[in-house]
Amino acid sequence: MTAPTALALVCTLKKSPAQSSSELIARQALAQLAEHEVKGELLRVVDYDIHPGVTDDEGAGDQWPRVREQILAADIVLVSTPTWLGHMSSVAQRMLERLDAELSNTDDQGRPAMVGKIGLAAVVGNEDGAHKIVADMFQALNDIGFTIPAQGCTYWNGQAMSGTDYADLDEVPEAVARVTAAMARNAAHLAGLLADQRYPAYQ
Repeated sequence: MTAPTALALVCTLKKSPAQSSSELIARQALAQLAEHEVKGELLRVVDYDIHPGVTDDEGAGDQWPRVREQILAADIVLVSTPTWLGHMSSVAQRMLERLDAELSNTDDQGRPAMVGKIGLAAVVGNEDGAHKIVADMFQALNDIGFTIPAQGCTYWNGQAMSGTDYADLDEVPEAVARVTAAMARNAAHLAGLLADQRYPAYQ
């Protein structure tokens, strides 16, 4: 069986090479996935010119098709977002809106393009909101066709209004490390199961 692959979609508002806590926790998740022989790549979404819309190609200048190609090639997709005003970033929201088009892109047995892929979430922020963001993210990913594994998210919330970012920490909090490891373990396991036995045909 071919080893599964993972793509981390980092939805920070900061363009590369600026430091990003969302990227840091995504890289930590990819490192944990690598412990289970999952080969991972990372993509910072804001580095691409992604037009608003709900199709898979919004025309001249839209770079979403380049991002979409990498999503289609991955077995596991991790969405990593900061918390802004208690919500996921606008970059993450736009990415989900563009993924909505995949409900209409089906294979010869009627399965939407993302059915069979694993969806994961990572959230960071020095304000409350991680549980709400994960709930919204998972509902959207599930609607689009992703499968969510047990304990399929990891997050860190700093003290409210403290100004401390996840990237400022001297070490990964033990609880975050434990949850990230569980997420990776369960995702790798589920990816193997779905690769071995696909969802039934829709037609």
